[in-house]
Amino acid sequence: MAEPEKTRQASSELARLRDRIDAIDHSILERLNDRAGIVREVGQLKESSGAAVYSADRERSIVQKLQAANPGPFPSAGLGPVFREIISATRSLEEVLKVGYMGPEGTYSHAAALQQFGESAKLRPFRSIADVFAAVERGKIGLGVVPVENTTEGMVAQTLDLLPGFEGTVCGELQLRVSHDLLSQSGQLSDVRQVISHPQPLAQCREWLNAHLPEVERIEAASTAVAAQLAAGDSDLAAIGSTASGQVYGLKTVESAIEDRRDNTTRFLLIGTQSPEASGHDLTSVVFTIRKDESGGLFRLLEPVARLGVNLTSIQLRPIKGKPWEYLFFLDLEGHVSEARVSDALAAAGKIANSTRVLGSFPRARKAREG
Repeated sequence: MAEPEKTRQASSELARLRDRIDAIDHSILERLNDRAGIVREVGQLKESSGAAVYSADRERSIVQKLQAANPGPFPSAGLGPVFREIISATRSLEEVLKVGYMGPEGTYSHAAALQQFGESAKLRPFRSIADVFAAVERGKIGLGVVPVENTTEGMVAQTLDLLPGFEGTVCGELQLRVSHDLLSQSGQLSDVRQVISHPQPLAQCREWLNAHLPEVERIEAASTAVAAQLAAGDSDLAAIGSTASGQVYGLKTVESAIEDRRDNTTRFLLIGTQSPEASGHDLTSVVFTIRKDESGGLFRLLEPVARLGVNLTSIQLRPIKGKPWEYLFFLDLEGHVSEARVSDALAAAGKIANSTRVLGSFPRARKAREG
């Protein structure tokens, strides 16, 4: 067969296949609009009953069911991002969800908010973690995303200090796999005279910096995004941050994934004013106050938790500012506060503690995704 004839046949077949794709796309569009109409009805029911617009457990179960039912060849891993955006877009028909995070744009908190809520949520940056808490309390945003723990650097002290006095509730959690890039104007290691970032990324990349830039000055910034902003205006400066922050501020990658540990993950809390219902795979966060010098106080506090078979997933200690030798004990327990064994354990522990406050019960996070 002559080459021109082969080309014509290939072009004809390509056009036919593209027509089929177009028809399928239009069918998908019709089904998306059908879905949107039903979501609008759901929103009206939620409004009349006072139910929360956002349900982390419901949105997670949608994706999990689809992944389990997927026969292929569409990759199951791709269903999460696709349906996250579909859910985000249709959720805005119920109510535009306003979500706050510690900014500016390009921080890991921003990446976590995008991962959880998608592009259709109204994401608002704040100058500090404290400002995110305050915005939720004042009703300026419906939910806040705040970092609480990192696998390399440990707990985020500011978040722990703000939780006990927060006039709201912890209503969810998420995990973000954190990968740090070295970013600069030129993208050349030889041009780097100073390295700037938030203190945590600087610490998390210490071994790489010691090996490759041992004599270079290290400067602390308020956030990775602020560091990227400053590096964009100074050719001698390189910032440590996410790939996304480099894209936002027009920087080139000097080196990717310079973190010392590949399992570097940050856990974030979702804070709001509405408590989610039990999902069957929940955590309950609670804070107790107790004097450190009280004999056997911590043991007696934890004894009923163990006796009633409630599993502890985390325990953290923080001093109470202005009250010498008094401490806050933060516990994460498996289960929902509405479950008898959990509520009984908390009631028994509360008789030993000076004070008790349940910070929230919420669905456990999915496995960390890279940001």
